[in-house]
Amino acid sequence: MSLASVMRSEASLLLPTYERNPVLFTQGRGVYLWDSKGKKYLDFLSGIGVNALGYGHPAIQAVVARQSAKLIHVSNLFFHEYQAELAKRLTKISGFDRAFFCNSGTEAWEGALKLARAYAHAQNHNGHKAKWRMIALENSFHGRTFGALATTGQQKYRTPFAPLMPGVSFVALNDLDDLKRQFDGSVCAICLETIQGEGGVFPVSPEFLRLARELTQKHGALLIIDEIQCGLGRTGQNFAYQDYGVQPDIVTVAKPLAAGLPLGAILTSNQVAGCMHPGLHGTTFGGGPLSCAVAVEFLKQMEKLLPHIRTIGGHFRSRLGELASKYPQIREVRGLGLMLAVDLNSADLAKAVARQLLQEGIIINRTHETVLRFLPPYIIQEKHVDQVIKALDSALARTRTPVPLLKTKRSQA
Repeated sequence: MSLASVMRSEASLLLPTYERNPVLFTQGRGVYLWDSKGKKYLDFLSGIGVNALGYGHPAIQAVVARQSAKLIHVSNLFFHEYQAELAKRLTKISGFDRAFFCNSGTEAWEGALKLARAYAHAQNHNGHKAKWRMIALENSFHGRTFGALATTGQQKYRTPFAPLMPGVSFVALNDLDDLKRQFDGSVCAICLETIQGEGGVFPVSPEFLRLARELTQKHGALLIIDEIQCGLGRTGQNFAYQDYGVQPDIVTVAKPLAAGLPLGAILTSNQVAGCMHPGLHGTTFGGGPLSCAVAVEFLKQMEKLLPHIRTIGGHFRSRLGELASKYPQIREVRGLGLMLAVDLNSADLAKAVARQLLQEGIIINRTHETVLRFLPPYIIQEKHVDQVIKALDSALARTRTPVPLLKTKRSQA
């Protein structure tokens, strides 16, 4: 089937929710994709952080083949052998006690919000002051369902669907005074991303996260952290919050967890989990045997890759820093590990650079208007980073005469 025929069919049959690039991908291997015309692409977006092990990973393929031949789905009214094993691995590396499995990041976030309200309800019935409000962050993004939108601090996502869930107020990212001012005894949870992804790859500051933890502990509220994009190895740690020395009450994960299959998870403590009982929450497809078996294997592979992620992420950040010193169009380089961003001084420039890289067979994306976002597979090597840097250099050179770049020993390697 040709790209043109697929585009015509989608235009007449699908809801117009995506502005797709005119590329029809047909296969992938390692860090590369091929389109319907046989053109090869280096993928530095990995399906927006999903294909963290790249394409056709032999260990993942083996599990998919083995488990799909045995059992793909069984309802959560019965047991299968992989949910407990996956929960054991996730709780061990996260410091939590319990897990709930669902289908996606936004579903995990919805469940986390319900869990916070259920916990507050239990406290209220035990004679504590009524808690129901939530504090979220400006510029945040937690998903596209109603609860997730209600806690997403970007009007472009919220306005068309108002009114949303009440009781949510927004604090400026890393503004300690604003957080103190808006927090009171009616707050049941503070909701945040350790690194804002769709918002432009902005990390929360250590001081802000510590204050959020102190306020919630002092007043019996919960700290909920969204690591759907930045968790599970993306920053070079099992979870990004572990770089801060702060343990939340609830964390949500999803994107890379099942190596391309739909799977999300909520992780929490025994204390918080105690407010749940059968019937309060559930899922039809979440936590099936195929996705959980694959997720177990993903975690095994991820653990082996963490040192590599830190090393290659450091090399990538260093090379991006060289470009920032060379081109005044770059306002800032941000991020950790293999979640990195280049903030340019123009939305039109960001569009042009992303388009130019795609034409050259390199996949990145633009978020927050001016930000080039990089979420490559964990298996990339220095040669792949250097190829992307060379392409960025070329694309930026077309827009303005650069400052001469002094080569470092690392950049010459």
